Order: sequence, then C-alpha cells, then structure tokens
Amino acid sequence: MATPGGVKPTDAPVTDLPGVGPGTAEKLERLGIATLGDLVLHLPYRYQDRTRSVPFDELEPGRECLATGEIMASNVHHGRRRSLLTRLNDDRGTLTIRLFHFSRRQEQSMRPGAWMRCFGDVRLGPNGLEMVHPEYRLYGEKPPPAAAELTPVYPATLGLTSARIRKWVEAALTRCNEALASHLPDTQFPDLMDAIRFLHAPSHEPRRIDAARERVVIDELTGHYLVMKRRQALLKRQTTIALPSGPKLGRQLLAELGFRLTRAQAKATAEVLEDLAQERPMMRLLQGDVGSGKTVVAAFAAIRAAERGGQTALMAPTEILAEQHFETLSGWLAPLGIEVGLLTGRQSVPERRTRLTAIREGRALVSVGTHALFQAGVEFRQLALAIIDEQHRFGVHQRMLLRDKGRLPHQLVMTATPIPRTLTMALYADMDVSTIDELPPGRLPVRTHGAAMSRRDEVIDRVRRWCESGRQGYWVCTTIEEDAENDLNAAEAVHRELAVALGRLRLGLVHGRLPQAEKHAVMARFKAGEIDVLVATTVIEVGVDVPNASVMVIDNAERLGLAQLHQLRGRVGRGSARATCILLYEAPLSAVARERLAVMRDTNDGFLIAEKDLELRGPGDILGTRQTGEQTFKLADLGIDRHLLPRAVALGNRLLAEDEATAQTIIDTWGRREAEYATV
Repeated sequence: MATPGGVKPTDAPVTDLPGVGPGTAEKLERLGIATLGDLVLHLPYRYQDRTRSVPFDELEPGRECLATGEIMASNVHHGRRRSLLTRLNDDRGTLTIRLFHFSRRQEQSMRPGAWMRCFGDVRLGPNGLEMVHPEYRLYGEKPPPAAAELTPVYPATLGLTSARIRKWVEAALTRCNEALASHLPDTQFPDLMDAIRFLHAPSHEPRRIDAARERVVIDELTGHYLVMKRRQALLKRQTTIALPSGPKLGRQLLAELGFRLTRAQAKATAEVLEDLAQERPMMRLLQGDVGSGKTVVAAFAAIRAAERGGQTALMAPTEILAEQHFETLSGWLAPLGIEVGLLTGRQSVPERRTRLTAIREGRALVSVGTHALFQAGVEFRQLALAIIDEQHRFGVHQRMLLRDKGRLPHQLVMTATPIPRTLTMALYADMDVSTIDELPPGRLPVRTHGAAMSRRDEVIDRVRRWCESGRQGYWVCTTIEEDAENDLNAAEAVHRELAVALGRLRLGLVHGRLPQAEKHAVMARFKAGEIDVLVATTVIEVGVDVPNASVMVIDNAERLGLAQLHQLRGRVGRGSARATCILLYEAPLSAVARERLAVMRDTNDGFLIAEKDLELRGPGDILGTRQTGEQTFKLADLGIDRHLLPRAVALGNRLLAEDEATAQTIIDTWGRREAEYATV
C-alpha cells in the first residue's frame, strides 16, 4: 500500500522518522539502511534475556542480566577516577551501579527510595558485585514484571547504539505494517511480515525463533536466486556481435601448443566457443583449481574474437598477474598474427599513449591489463569479448565500466577459487558454468606437512638443503613488520633470520608496502632464478608462476583460512618436480585450526577444500565478498544456511513458472537494485 504521496511505506527515507536527521541518516547508510524497508529488514543478530529480573543473591560475575532493586544510597566517589556509586537492595542482597560519566541531573535523580531496573554485565568490584554503565530506568515505586519478549540486539556502527536503532525499527514496523507481503503457505510463518515482526520481538521460544529465521532466510535466498534468473532472462533478450568459427587459427594454436588439452579444458573450450557463436551475449563462469589451465581456454576465446576483427580485453587484479597473462598470450597469439598489448598503471606516458592508440585503432586485438583497462581514456574500436580473471577481486561497478566499453561484449569470468556446487547453483544462477576439474598431465600433487614452531630450525635446515640442490622456494609470512601486540613471525624479521641461517643462498623480500617497481624487480629476479628463497607476504597469493619453485613454508599457517592456504600452496608444484609445502604453526592449535591444517595435509582437491572452507568459515573468502561488498545478505549466512539453497532454488523455479506475482513481491523485497546490474 502506498502513502498519500504515492511512495510505498518501505521506500520512504529514514529521515521521515522523528529524531533521524541528515547526520544520523549518514550513519545508518553505513549499515546499508536508507529507507524504512531497510530498517524493517535490519534484523537482530542476537537477543538479550530481559524477561526475568535476577535476584541479587543469584547474580554471577561475567553474566549479562536484568536486575531490579530499591536505591538505598547514592554518592559521588573521589578515587583514582571520579564515579557516581548507587547502592541497590532487593531484600536478598545488594548491587552497586557505577557511572564514570554522569550529569548533574543523573546525580540528582538517583535518590534513596526510588527504584531502578538495569541491564548489563555483572562484575566483581571493590565493594562486591557491581554493574558499570548499565542500561537503566528509574521508577517511583516497585516496577511491574519485565516484558515477556526477548530484547533484540542489532548490528550497529560508530555513533549509533543498538538501543537507538531498536526504537527506529519499532517505528518503521508500525509505519510499514503489512508492506512486505510474500506468502508461502507450507511454513510455520506463512506471511513474511509475521516472521519479521516475531524476530524483532520474540518470545522465549527458541524453536519459533529458528522457524521465523528460516522463513526469512528462505525468502531472502529465493529473492537472490530470482534476481539472478532475471538478469539471465534480460541478457537472453539482448543481442551482441556473434563470433562464429573463422579461419581456424584455434586449430593452429592447438597444433603448436606443445601439450594436449585435458578432457576438462577441451570441454570448457567447446562450451565457450559455442556461446561466442551466438548473438546472445555470453555470460560464463570458468572455474578451475590453481594451475588447471584456464588461460589456454581464454586464449581460444580471444582467437575467436580476433578472427572476426573483434577485440578482447583481459582484466587481471594485479600488475604481476596481468604481465604474466601478457607474456603467455603473446607467446601463443603473436605467431598467429594477433597483436597482444599490455596496459597497466605504471607505464610511462609515451608507452601508454602508444598502447591507447593501438586499442582505439583496433590494431591491438587483445589487451591485457589491470583496472587501467576501464579508465576513461581507454577507447576500443570493437570490444567483442571481456575476460575477467579472479572476478571476485573486482567490484560489480568496475565490471560494468569494462562492459560499457563495448556494445554489450561477451563475458568470460574466470576464478581459481573453486566454488561449492550449492553456492554456484544459487549465487551464479545468472551465469552458465564451466568447470576444469583436473590438472594437466604430469602435474604432481603437492606434498603438505605440518610442523610445530618448536621444529623451526629443522624446517630452515631442510629448506637450505633443498635450495642448495637447485630448487627455489617461498617463505610466506602473514605480516610485514614485527608488532608488540602479537607474536607472529613478520616478513622483515624472517628475512633477517634466514639471511643468517641460509648462508650462501640468495634471498629476496616482497610485500604489499614495497613500491610497485621494486616489487616487480624482485619478482622478475625470482622468476629468472636469481633468487633462491623469496620471503613474502600473501601478496604472492595470486599471479606468480615460477615452475622451478617447488618448496613453500607458510609461517603461522594457523592464522590463515583454507581458501588462502590453498591459493598460496598453488604457487608451487607448477613444474615437473614434486613440490613440498610445510605449514608452520604455533601450538596449541584451536580445534578449527587443527581441522583446517588436517584438510590441507589430506587433499589437494580445491573443490573439497572449498566445501570444507564454507563449513568452517562461511562464504566470504570463497566468493571474495569481503573485498567487494557485493554479498549483501541481511540475515542469511551461507556457512550455516547452505542446506536451504536447494529449497530456495526449487521455490524460485516454481514461482517463475506458476506465480509471477509472488516472485515479483520477493524481488521487490530483496532485490530492489538488480536492474542496473542486469548484465554484469
């Protein structure tokens, strides 16, 4: 139902609420809250039990609880810190309330004979049990029993407390009332709004809370799936340049590669080329483990575009990876007469001008680069294909900018982070998916061992012997500099340590704070075999291909997630020699860290590792959403809710086929901004 002005209540701005001015609205925006509908969907992440006032003789230090008592005395105490001390009594004991920050009005209101109901953490103070700065309310007489509902605690931000947000949520619920109207009959809460209202003020019934939460999660996951399917449907109605088979340059590359494609590479290549031959813009996700050979599939796609005079842009997240792609593609495509150019942020002005001219005139049929590719000065003559490598490291707006360089070019999105099937099915429902699930022949799995920090000298000696025999290695650290607040082995300190311990071996150091030119120089020397051991931070996680590097030590491995450990390990074992990865850890390990390292020892299968990572950590690292902020689930947590994804997919498909009205309602609730991203 719309308001008299024609605006739906859920679309009304938060500034319509009393007490929400421009400054507060700006703070709420940091939480993703701009409208009353956003407030209604800003759901609690936990609850406080204020349904029972705990007698003072049952209070325990370290426990958060509600307490009620009569004020017996109140005075200002001048100790090391001035504080207002108020002593409460409830006939079963006493409790002190301590305020370090207080006003004259508060001091006057804490008069003997008044009653106080307070909520906070109990601690042991100098004079017995006390609460410091609890939430409280004063009464002229003994207050009535506490409310029967649990008190919600909301995600907050600097300058906004959960209590303030709670008041605005209550006001928004009153204004919106029945505004979110999806109806799913076979659930404990058929109407979405009933489930939402219950979650904002639930009774002490854990099973009903779980049922209400599941109802909202199903709605949200279904909404996401429907948005993805809508994107796909919109894309199918659009047209672009078809790229049918041309002069067979792909067959020439196949004959000159020097290796045979794996079954999975051949299948993925065929799927991509079939898509390119259509007028419908390709939107395909190519996923494959580290070292599985995705770049060769991209090469065949770029050849197909070049055969028809179309240009290809390959965007990589780092200059190192862009340069690596440039070298590989130049080696394959230049002999076929296809010019490959490189565009990065650190090129000289004349070099950049030359590159831009070649792109604008259409001579550079393949352009490889970083985010520099989608900057304003880059003009393509006929961009037919956009290839995004490590797509999760780019925001959706960046991909839109590259898309807008051409007339809706075909898109191939590549990732070396294997994505569990359950996530692919729902989160990438707008894409077709190709999977490379086997390594090239002759590639041996990396042997992985764990070693406690007490064996550090032994590990260093082993690395010394391996590298003296002609191998190269990485020593990966989680931090750059030593820090008094933690005991992690930092890259700069480890570099000094190994310089002494490894004797004649040549060492290098690379980390994110190095100037770009220096970082590139170190990496080039390592690739050329002029450095035996490279001490690095996780900056080498993506885009370093040194076939002779067959040794890796990961320092403080217990601090890294499975996805990151697997990506790092993928930097070794890219040649013919058997590679070894040692996970150095500080004992004792937590249960999760122990399980994580055990998974790394037991398997090299990226898809199994991704499933386990989802189970242990949730989807953030797998999908890269912490960097890009694209994953905007308000309540769903794919680490614990992934079992609901098949239900959401089935429901979404049923609604699309049988109930477009409900499908549209769910899209309006969860996907209001999907239209602008329809083809990204």
